[in-house]
Amino acid sequence: MFRGFNTVASGMIAQQRRTELLTNNMANANTPGFKADQSTIRSFPDMLMSRLGPTKIPTENPISGKSLSTVGGISTGVYMSEIVALQTQGQLKQTDLNTDLALIDGGLPVDAESGKAGALFFRLEHTAGGEAYTRNGNFTLDAAGFLTNAQGLYVLNSSGQRIQMQNDDFRVGDDGQIYVDNESVSQIGVSFAATPDRLVKQDNGLFRTKDGNELPSAYDNGEVSFAMQQGYIEGSNVDTAKTMTELMSAYRTFEANQKILQAYDQSMQKTVNEVGRV
Repeated sequence: MFRGFNTVASGMIAQQRRTELLTNNMANANTPGFKADQSTIRSFPDMLMSRLGPTKIPTENPISGKSLSTVGGISTGVYMSEIVALQTQGQLKQTDLNTDLALIDGGLPVDAESGKAGALFFRLEHTAGGEAYTRNGNFTLDAAGFLTNAQGLYVLNSSGQRIQMQNDDFRVGDDGQIYVDNESVSQIGVSFAATPDRLVKQDNGLFRTKDGNELPSAYDNGEVSFAMQQGYIEGSNVDTAKTMTELMSAYRTFEANQKILQAYDQSMQKTVNEVGRV
C-alpha cells in the first residue's frame, strides 16, 4: 500500500514539473530566439518481489536460510531525467532594423553519438566572465556605440572583440561581414556547438558551456554552412498547438494520479477505522 503512495506521488511530481516546463514554453512563444525545452520521463528500476515459503525450485535466502519464491516485479515510480533545448530553426520575422540579425542554418555536421545536428550561436561577452551564446539577434547600439543585446551584453566579433560603430548606418553581409561605406570593418562572431545538448541553458535565451570553455568559431569549420540576414530576427521555435496538447495531456495524467492517490487514502482510512476495530 505504501509503495503505491510513493509510485503515485512520483508520477504527480514528474507531471507537475512537465507542466511547468510546457507552461514556460508557451509563455515564450513570442520571445525572439527562444528554444523550446523538451523533457524525458523515465521509470525507476523495477523492484523484484519474493515471498517466503515452499517453491518448485527452492532458492535459499542467504540471510534467513528459508526458501524464497519469486512473486514478480513492481514499479517504483517515474522521474524527469533530463531537460534539453530543441535547437531547430525558428521562423524569421522582418523588422527592417539594421541592428537586428538572424542566423539561417545551412549544412550542420551531425554528432555520431547523439545523432543530432550541431547548432550555431551569436557570441556575447558575459558579465561573469567568458562567453555566452544566443540565437536572439535583437541587438542595439548603446550610448558608446557598442553593439549589445537586450540585457546589455556586448556582441563579439570573429576575433572575440567588442564591436563598436559610429551609428546604425552599416550593412551586414551573408557571411557576417560588417560594411561601412562598402568597406569591411568587422565580422559578427558566430560559434558552433557540435553537441548543443551539453550546453547549460540560462535566462534570457542565453547558453553557456558547462566547463566555461569557449565554443569554436563557425567560420573555421569547413563542414558548417550558414547565412546571416540583416533586418530580421529569428522567432521562437515553440509549436503552440503541440505544446497546448501536451500541456492538457500532462494535466490529465496528473489528475489521474491524484484520483488514484485519493483511492489509496480512502483504503487506508477504511483499514484504520474498520479493520483496526476487529
